[in-house]
Amino acid sequence: MQRYFINELKANINTHIQITGDDVHHISRVMRMQPGSTIICCTNDGYEAFCEIEEIANGFVRCSVLKWDLTSRELPVSISIASGLPKGDKLEWIIQKGTELGASSFIPFNAARSVVKLDTKKVSKKLERWQKIAKEASEQSYRNNIPTISEPLGFKQLLENCKHYDVKIVAYEESAKLGEKKNLSIAFDKLKEGSSLLAVFGPEGGLSEQEVALLEEHGFLLCSFGPRILRTETAPLYLLSAVSYYFELSR
Repeated sequence: MQRYFINELKANINTHIQITGDDVHHISRVMRMQPGSTIICCTNDGYEAFCEIEEIANGFVRCSVLKWDLTSRELPVSISIASGLPKGDKLEWIIQKGTELGASSFIPFNAARSVVKLDTKKVSKKLERWQKIAKEASEQSYRNNIPTISEPLGFKQLLENCKHYDVKIVAYEESAKLGEKKNLSIAFDKLKEGSSLLAVFGPEGGLSEQEVALLEEHGFLLCSFGPRILRTETAPLYLLSAVSYYFELSR
């Protein structure tokens, strides 16, 4: 059944939901739905309503709520992925696949070795595209929530924001080369249901020694993800898969 996210809270909904924006075109022109078709509407606070379409107009779709589903498909811990800006469309890949795997937010940042330097004039368009990718991936993967995506931060801003997380790790290839194996498990053991983890990943050239030292000073654990060196777009997906196994499948 097709899913659509609405900008509304469950508490503010009685018997009907009105869908607006691009989803109206998708419902009427792409899916060619008619009154009587059923869809799922997901609220801002993560609830799902099974709905029947009553009316399709030019600017809106009006639905009646048939029943609510309180099932959560979110990870039991909140995982934020901070990626040093990579080249090409790699960040789009991270956002799409990371959303499917359960990330709660994405934080692009300008690392010392980031080749890409986004023009401030282009940030709003990039952010709009990233948010669209996250929304579509959330619908496809039956997420309850759409991950948030921040505007690209400077490295100092990233350090300032990190104090709000319960556990912080940085993927560091030198740790992998030295055979470090325990820190990721230590980080997971510190997490409880509802707690938050910030994971920092460098761009293609990795993080500089100075950046790693500053992250360590701010309480980050230096982690390897096994003996193989992963690409900047692969490492976040490894982490999210490991989190899912540890907190959802092995218990």
